Amino acid sequence: MTLDLQHPAEQLKRIVAGVTDDQLTGPTPCAGTPVSGLLGHLAALSVAFTDAAAKVVGPTTTTPPAAGEPLLPDDWSTVIPQRLDALVAAWREPAAWEGETTVGGVTMPAEEIGYVVNNELVLHAWDLSSATDQEFEVAEPNLDASWVMVFNTADEPEARAGLFGPRLPVAESAPLLDRVLAGAGRDPYWSPAD
Repeated sequence: MTLDLQHPAEQLKRIVAGVTDDQLTGPTPCAGTPVSGLLGHLAALSVAFTDAAAKVVGPTTTTPPAAGEPLLPDDWSTVIPQRLDALVAAWREPAAWEGETTVGGVTMPAEEIGYVVNNELVLHAWDLSSATDQEFEVAEPNLDASWVMVFNTADEPEARAGLFGPRLPVAESAPLLDRVLAGAGRDPYWSPAD
């Protein structure tokens, strides 16, 4: 099943536009990653997953994610939105969801990788909005897809490496967003003051 990435990408573009230079060194819900590191991650992953949609085999897709903080382009406020637009367009091609493809040095069914990038967009939009005190919204289909991925990923370090932290406790009656965040190892009530 294909999934439209337009809504989470538009949310990220809006949030990126609201980030100020004095917020770049601030903390995010991703432990040890400042706002600048999260933006650098978004700049890099948008290229990698765009190329994965096109079944490109090369450095952008076959290289495992680098340890440490990714390089943030000087013109990040322009580059990230452009790359997100390209990402959405790439995953709107039916062929993007067919067969297998590679990203981060891992080859998987393309449909699964499409769900991984949806999850990246949803979670990192929340991360960035929380870190910079901006509003966050998520479309129901994208949140539902994130929940399926989070729920189906075993709570074991090997299964979660590079994707999620250990699950955090949350009430079964909590809103779905809170359950997705806790399931991904994030504190739904995190704030920069924590």
